[in-house]
Amino acid sequence: MSKEEINPSIFRKGNINHSVCRWCFDSIDLETLCVEAKKIGITGIDLIGPEGWPILKKYGLDSPMCNGAEINLEDGFNDEKFHKTLIENYSKMIPLVAKAGYKNLICFSGNKREKTDEEGWNNCVKGLQALIPLAEKHGVTLVMELLNSKIDHNDYQCDTTKWGVELAKRLGSENFKLLYDIYHMQISEGDIIRNIKENHHYIAHYHTAGVPGRNEIDSTQELNYPAIMKTIAETGFKGYVAQEFIAKSKDSLNSLKKAIEICDI
Repeated sequence: MSKEEINPSIFRKGNINHSVCRWCFDSIDLETLCVEAKKIGITGIDLIGPEGWPILKKYGLDSPMCNGAEINLEDGFNDEKFHKTLIENYSKMIPLVAKAGYKNLICFSGNKREKTDEEGWNNCVKGLQALIPLAEKHGVTLVMELLNSKIDHNDYQCDTTKWGVELAKRLGSENFKLLYDIYHMQISEGDIIRNIKENHHYIAHYHTAGVPGRNEIDSTQELNYPAIMKTIAETGFKGYVAQEFIAKSKDSLNSLKKAIEICDI
């Protein structure tokens, strides 16, 4: 494969750093996804653990949101019975993320299981405070994803911007922030642009998808992604926006290309 095939002349405006979530394109092998991603101006691939990092490095791509330390989306930091496992997992993974030269490691609140907001915050603080010093030492940010509990993740606790921001305030560390999933927050609460403007200091990363359906972010859905991207850029955000939609089109890579063009404001 020639250098031109791997890294052709592609110019993006530079206001948004583009990434894509691996799982949405898992029918395509990772090396092929890397090659095709670079062709359309993507510089990172989300949600890959240590096993995939050598491939990303081979193609000069970043890992903007690492994973592999979580148990799952349901069993998270809001429940003390999972703290031992989570602390062990994250204590091993944080140094690996740093050694690889990456910055962000995803985490999850877990499901409520009848816990109040206060119980959830207190438990999350207890579990995460055990890891924050290690994260600070290694320059890694633990990033909790905001997910909707209305349609996709029933009973998930960190399901609004307000809940996540309150947790971030209680932890009081620059090494804990939020993954603002635009798709999920449109379903949970709407008011996307205002929430981004008011809370961008607590946000380390963004995910996209079309609402309703989690498909392409084109004119078939309700969100105005160019306006949202403009807002993100105006906050001074220097991180990544990752496409996390499930393509309805058989040509999923063309859908990905179009999504990047929509978001490249």
